[in-house]
Amino acid sequence: MATTYEPISTTTLGSAASSITFSSISSAYTDLKLVMTYTSAGAIYSYLLFNNDTGANYSDTYLVGDGSVAFSGSDTSQGFIAFGSYQSPASSTAPCFATADVFSYAGSTYKTALITSSNDKNGSGDVERIVGLWRSTSAINRIDIKSSSTAFAAGTTATLYGIKSA
Repeated sequence: MATTYEPISTTTLGSAASSITFSSISSAYTDLKLVMTYTSAGAIYSYLLFNNDTGANYSDTYLVGDGSVAFSGSDTSQGFIAFGSYQSPASSTAPCFATADVFSYAGSTYKTALITSSNDKNGSGDVERIVGLWRSTSAINRIDIKSSSTAFAAGTTATLYGIKSA
């Protein structure tokens, strides 16, 4: 069986940073998958930008559960798509594992992303699912992962995969 996921680039932070950028993304794949594991010195929320677009061109719908309560909601006309823990931010003792599947990223229609995250708070973390939309017909050639106010800690790892046509 042929390999479907091809690693494009991996970044491991040697020191704290407020963003990670994947640029010059080839259009040779059908979809992209972003995988990230991170912590920070303080509470952190993370988000995605495509092609460095900070305009109100993003929206998302989310579902969050923590074992006792579940809730959902949506955001429209945002300057980003939420990525990672929406309810319980990652911290130095609560790592977050997040993935984003970006479908038809090189196509000429609006771009959708399915984001999943898990956050371990020593038994009281949460899991989240976010469906994001970027209202642009431009091919995605750059993805920025940004932090809210606290930087991603050293040791944070992010890998971008290209998914070949099956």
